[in-house]
Amino acid sequence: MQEEIVRHYASLAVPRYTSYPTAADFTPQVTPTHMSSWLRQLAPQEAVSLYLHIPYCRQLCHYCGCHAKVARRDDVIDNFVQDLLTEIHLVGQHLSSRPQVKHLHWGGGTPSILHAQQFEKIITALREHFDFAPQMEHAIELDPRTVTAELTKVLAAQGVNRASLGVQDVDPEVQKAIGRLQPLSIVKQAVDNLRGAGIERINFDLIYGLPLQTEETLRQTCQSVREFAPDRIAFYGYAHLPQRRANQRLIDNAALPDADARYAQAAVVRQCFTDFGYEEIGIDHFALTDDPLAVSAREGRLNRNFQGYTDDNCPTLIGFGPSSISQFWGGFAQNISDIKQYGIAVREGRLATLRGHIMRDRDRTRADVILALMCNFQADLNKLALGVDFSDEMALLRPLIADGIVTVRDGIVAMSRQRRQLIRPVAAIFDEFRRGNVHGFSFAV
Repeated sequence: MQEEIVRHYASLAVPRYTSYPTAADFTPQVTPTHMSSWLRQLAPQEAVSLYLHIPYCRQLCHYCGCHAKVARRDDVIDNFVQDLLTEIHLVGQHLSSRPQVKHLHWGGGTPSILHAQQFEKIITALREHFDFAPQMEHAIELDPRTVTAELTKVLAAQGVNRASLGVQDVDPEVQKAIGRLQPLSIVKQAVDNLRGAGIERINFDLIYGLPLQTEETLRQTCQSVREFAPDRIAFYGYAHLPQRRANQRLIDNAALPDADARYAQAAVVRQCFTDFGYEEIGIDHFALTDDPLAVSAREGRLNRNFQGYTDDNCPTLIGFGPSSISQFWGGFAQNISDIKQYGIAVREGRLATLRGHIMRDRDRTRADVILALMCNFQADLNKLALGVDFSDEMALLRPLIADGIVTVRDGIVAMSRQRRQLIRPVAAIFDEFRRGNVHGFSFAV
């Protein structure tokens, strides 16, 4: 009976909740005018985070769900960098003061597709409009196959102090199935190059739920990763959405694990890394006990944003590049995703905002509840939402209470310790936008 219960909830299609409302619920009601207003409201030296989206790769992996395209010519990258620089200066013109950057994150795509002069130009442009905090975390996502000794020296010279390596899986057959051949020797060389350049904070990004993966192959991947001793590990569940990502149609559906197998795989991963001495952070992150992410989790300061679980608690995030999302007190603003149209907008002197969401008080309340659930596996409704009528939500929670997934006592909604991996369906109950609309999302586990 318990297996059937787990199977039911694990197979539900629900958001990952890296924001509330989710990007799927953004609308065109948010315009460049809103973005401009929110930028102007930032106070002098206000702490902010910056995100730079580099939308190109030399080749596209089958599993990729990011906004990314293949660029085989250098002039394509050159043109994009010029557009990105233009956007940075446009945003700067709408600032009424100089915010202070506490976190800077490069994502993609493959940010390492840029060369040294391009990195330098982008950092220089940012420094024209923002002050960098002395202890700023400067992180970048990297494809291990591109991490040369020369690149790591360039990154270190620009102040990069954390690198996330996209390892995904070490099994050769799985790598073939996802179109990403990456021998373990390449990963080792990338780690050695980073540490040799003085970039000591290293994260590994891994994926379960991929074609041909088994519990045994995942144990081997975990064991191999342990030998590199990364500070943090993110082990995401693969989101197979071929109706939205053409490259994912290259994956054989028949080779994918079902919901039962995915749940078992996630359990194997958790067991491995906790046995190796890592602390479990949320539903899909692990960190060494002295890592700031683990400390943040223990102290109740864990946060969650578009990069996943983080110790970044800046209330404002400014995104640059196509598809990037900015977050302000007033709401969310997402850039045009189409690279060509993004370039046209910024070259015409327009902020690239296309869509988003204007936050209402009720949205902020529900965002607080969902964030507490996703980070702490419990939410005190008396503290977070005093006076809010959650009678509909309580009715929806009754089956989960009966199934031993969650408890509700004195206004505190808390997950069963054994069922924490099922937190996303619980969070979805407090999501007003999900009522009758669960299409386009991946399995809960």
